Amino acid sequence: MTGRTSTVVLMCGLPGAGKTTYALGLVRRGYARLSIDEEVWQRIGRRDAGVVLTEEAFDRLKEEIRREQRQELVELMRAGHDVVVDYSFWSRAARDDYKALVESHGCRWELVHLKADRATLERRLDIRSRRPGANAVTVTPGLFDRYLTGFEEPQGEGEQVLVQPQG
Repeated sequence: MTGRTSTVVLMCGLPGAGKTTYALGLVRRGYARLSIDEEVWQRIGRRDAGVVLTEEAFDRLKEEIRREQRQELVELMRAGHDVVVDYSFWSRAARDDYKALVESHGCRWELVHLKADRATLERRLDIRSRRPGANAVTVTPGLFDRYLTGFEEPQGEGEQVLVQPQG
């Protein structure tokens, strides 16, 4: 341990809310960034590149990457680095798990919840799906509805809420 207390920012929000944009701003300030989406991109590329995984295989890959990045987070904290975890943190259980991990290493966490109205999210997702790159994952209307239904919005968890402008 370097003696320096790391700050770990946990991003939280629905697809299109601006989590990655916010996280990249922290990277410019010196934070290390962990992103499952980017690691999936590195390993298999985008779906239209010819690699198609079943939903189960994709979920297994994401879980494998999450475990690897969790260990990487521990190593970064031990080295005294500030880190932004660019996940969605949709469930309170996942947020609580990572908060406990950060605290168990003597570091501090910040939970940043980015919010936007549905029309803004849908517009951003439409634009994003037409771009190349790791952060251009296509979210179908059906999948988006599932995300909306399953998202456990943080309330009273020490979150910092940033409401995105409409449009």
